[in-house]
Amino acid sequence: MRHPNDPHEPVYRIGVAARLCGVHPQTLRAYERQGLVSPTREGVKNRLYSESDVERVRRIQRLTRELGVNLAGVEVILRLLDQVEEMRADLESQLRDYIHEAERRITAMTHASDVPVRLDEPLLPVPRIRIRKGVDL
Repeated sequence: MRHPNDPHEPVYRIGVAARLCGVHPQTLRAYERQGLVSPTREGVKNRLYSESDVERVRRIQRLTRELGVNLAGVEVILRLLDQVEEMRADLESQLRDYIHEAERRITAMTHASDVPVRLDEPLLPVPRIRIRKGVDL
């Protein structure tokens, strides 16, 4: 089932994607060969690009045209940006869990205000942020 607002939904054929990015279709094929972009395959020959693929190609173009970064440098930058995004999503998830646990404890305390607070455990949970190691370049 297609979700029109999903930026990862593959909807653009290579010609349309190339036009949206302002590049030649061969450029998109070259980026795919180098692993810079990974369109979805429909059958053996047809590539479908998502809005996030198009945005990634635009980012590649900005890095190469405006900043003079070569494609090897672009690959490293994109990998680092992907890792930062993964870490951001992971941290957001951990913080949501922390907030949920804090709200649960506060609700329990307010509903049982006559119950004494334990001194052997913290009132609110201590956040346990897990930092993933091993960022490789």
